[in-house]
Amino acid sequence: MDLFDYMRHQNMESEAPLAARLRPTTLEEVVGQQHIVGKDKLLYRAIKADKLSSLIFYGPPGTGKTTLAKVIAHTTSAEFMQINATSAGKKDMEEVVEKAKDNQGMYGKKTILFIDEIHRFNKGQQDYLLPFVEDGTVILIGATTENPYFEVNGALLSRSIIFELKKLSKEDIKTLLLRAVTDKEKGMGAYHAEIDEDALDFLADVSNGDARAALTAIELGILTTEPDEDGIIHITLPVAGECIQKRVVSYDKSGDNHYDTVSAFIKSMRGSDPDAAVYYLARMLYAGEDIKFIARRIMILASEDVGNADPMAMVVAASAAQAVERVGMPEAKLILAQAVTYVASAPKSNASCLAIDKAMDVVAHTKTPPVPAHLQDSHYKSAGRLGHGQGYLYAHNYPNHYVRQQYLPDGLEDEVFYEPTENGYEKEIRNYFKKIHEEDHTAGLKEEK
Repeated sequence: MDLFDYMRHQNMESEAPLAARLRPTTLEEVVGQQHIVGKDKLLYRAIKADKLSSLIFYGPPGTGKTTLAKVIAHTTSAEFMQINATSAGKKDMEEVVEKAKDNQGMYGKKTILFIDEIHRFNKGQQDYLLPFVEDGTVILIGATTENPYFEVNGALLSRSIIFELKKLSKEDIKTLLLRAVTDKEKGMGAYHAEIDEDALDFLADVSNGDARAALTAIELGILTTEPDEDGIIHITLPVAGECIQKRVVSYDKSGDNHYDTVSAFIKSMRGSDPDAAVYYLARMLYAGEDIKFIARRIMILASEDVGNADPMAMVVAASAAQAVERVGMPEAKLILAQAVTYVASAPKSNASCLAIDKAMDVVAHTKTPPVPAHLQDSHYKSAGRLGHGQGYLYAHNYPNHYVRQQYLPDGLEDEVFYEPTENGYEKEIRNYFKKIHEEDHTAGLKEEK
């Protein structure tokens, strides 16, 4: 490295964005991801002992994939090399492999190759690396925001340990923001800034687990806000809203406004108002509500308030819940909107909900009578001698695949729990019961004659 390269490197470090400057260099400085870098965890022990095998870090943006790679770079005795799959080609990989061979042959030194956005490599590029990973020429560390089981060569996967990084918690983000404001060496401490508690909460919320987004916002806020008369830059809630270019929405996830919004969302779907329902959905999404929480509420309502009036509502809601976990934001809003508008527009019935509530009440407040003998299991050896299963009428042997017999226990045989409404598909269920009961009654009169 000549003098000009050295100066360029120094300038880049001092002028780099806050998120880059604040990157930890030791495991102890890492915030979050304790499920993989906690002191008793495999990755922590492997990094500390400098005994790494090939790894793939998988998780959303801003969760620390590159950060962990940089920590490894600062702690390992191996040669650390980095390429980005969005711009690197085969020639770059060939140069890395040649350097790794030299390190191994001449100095007995290992080479760690960090590939950011590894899912961007095509199959041919990934295949090229395989033999060198397999024979230990390079130790691969890949980082990807995409599911590696779909995007990374199966042979590479089988030779790597996959670590899934989770979105940082709100408390993790707050820790990083406070470090950014106060750290005089790598952060913004020299600017004498302070951040109000509500502004801190807001930025931690809307960054949605993305540390880079939160740090970029606080850096912008400090650099563009004039000090007050006391010489301190005050990052208030309005400033926080400005610097992340997002209007502050009154929506505290643990406060009354949160519950009021969720309540309005549910009642709008129950009340068959898709416009109001999708509006409250938008308010929750804008404020950073957990999409899995929203999906759960839609599933519950699809069962509780739509029920058998439109059985497809539960199918749509359950599919949406699965889809949003796979897709994530921002596209998840499209899936949630489809589910919300479908469930809100569906015919409503709480008959199945009332049925289980009534049945649970009966079970709770009455003695538990035995199952009728003809319904009891007749498959084990002594069942026949006990009379279990005797007299059972197999419904499929009768017209309409229905035959009248007692299913409820003695003493409860006249109880009615499920009463289908006239709404949607439940009208079909109601008519079906009416038809088979009438035909059964007619057949019974004929037998009496």
